[in-house]
Amino acid sequence: MKQTALVKVDSKGRITIPLTMREAIGIEPGMLMAIIADIDKKEIIVTPIFTNKGEIYEIEVVLVDRPGAMAKVTDALARENVDIIASRCTTVMRGVEGSCIMIVDLSRSSVDVEKLKSILSQIDVVTQVKVKKFETTAAAI
Repeated sequence: MKQTALVKVDSKGRITIPLTMREAIGIEPGMLMAIIADIDKKEIIVTPIFTNKGEIYEIEVVLVDRPGAMAKVTDALARENVDIIASRCTTVMRGVEGSCIMIVDLSRSSVDVEKLKSILSQIDVVTQVKVKKFETTAAAI
């Protein structure tokens, strides 16, 4: 089921998520929220993070744009029990290059972030992997 709302941005750049949406999704005060902004599309995705273990990372994968390429990446993540919280994938140049940015939770995985980066780098369609640990920003506190 989908819910929609029209909200205003206040003078500090904040929006209020309506109570009915917060309750339906399980958003509670103090929860971490991941925000992905697609500058080109002028679009923002907000996703609640349902863990407090501090094992949240942003993984950017650049890969060859061909059928099944993303499946290889997500299969590798699944084998390592990595939870993809949010993702945004796009074709950079059709048939040549694609890019995917994923916010992942490693709290249930047995591999550390460096090992995961190595596993992803070894996939034949992957040309580059960047990993960044998510830190809460001052605005989020």
